[in-house]
Amino acid sequence: MEKINIGNVSVEKTAALAPMASVADKSYRLLCRKFGAAYMVSEMISSKGLCYGDKKTAVLTEIEDAERPYALQLFGEDPYFMGKAAYLLSACKPDIIDINMGCPVPKIVSNGSGSALMKDPDRAFEIAREVVKNAGCPVTVKFRTGWDSEHINAPDFAKLMEQAGVSAMAVHGRTRMQFYSGTADWNIIRQVKESVSVPVFGNGDVKDAISCKRMYDETGVDLVMLARGSYGRPWVFREISHYLSAGELLPEPEIEERMEVMLSHCELLCRYKGEERGMKEARKNVAWYVKGLPNSARLRAECGELSTLAQAREMAERVKREYGLWE
Repeated sequence: MEKINIGNVSVEKTAALAPMASVADKSYRLLCRKFGAAYMVSEMISSKGLCYGDKKTAVLTEIEDAERPYALQLFGEDPYFMGKAAYLLSACKPDIIDINMGCPVPKIVSNGSGSALMKDPDRAFEIAREVVKNAGCPVTVKFRTGWDSEHINAPDFAKLMEQAGVSAMAVHGRTRMQFYSGTADWNIIRQVKESVSVPVFGNGDVKDAISCKRMYDETGVDLVMLARGSYGRPWVFREISHYLSAGELLPEPEIEERMEVMLSHCELLCRYKGEERGMKEARKNVAWYVKGLPNSARLRAECGELSTLAQAREMAERVKREYGLWE
């Protein structure tokens, strides 16, 4: 399998799991890695929270070897705190530190962080430069096509990030004002790729092996990242790897495997977060696993009531009995 280099870190050129707050936690990352995700990024880590010793923030910096190659992702609007946080993260020995300049959530944007930095390229440059100076490992940055349709600045923004010393960059093909609606603009991703010499990752509207290959072909990116396209389908990374290497599509997994993966996900959530919290967070994930099944609306409604692993196991067994093979 072809590989790319992010600084001194080698990554298979298949598909990576994009960072997603409240979804791509350790449980989901380990599951996706098992199915062949080439590279993963942590949930957002507050630079100020880290600098001030916040315990909840510290939990997000924990790394298991099974997650590697793996990046810890920082967010913040202050170059000093971002640089200091990057220095502190070096003790965790991440393979890469990623800077979030793409999150569209109002709580993040209102503080001048995330995608708000695309409106302030000079500050973004200072942040990237400070992180690079203090990281002790390769640094990447993730951003969007622009703030809105009237301010598409990703190619110029990318050049600034390269000047600041980042080793690679990821582009989500939507503006901040689009959030996650509409269609991702792969043409802008291609323009970013043509504007810089460091590796570029593409993200947006990739949901399966065919769309992954199409993004590679149409944009020339060095690596494709999946986010929502992996919801309830962590085996999509296995399908992509096979398609890129063999040129053929794998069949969708049978319902038995689908439910076993769902249960594994629930078990991992409970292992890392305790059964009460883990099963609360599992509800949305289980709903994604049963999406598309006949009468799935009824099953998704049941997901909202799950509170124990035993209930999840009972649901899985019932689904296997009722639906047989996944078609």
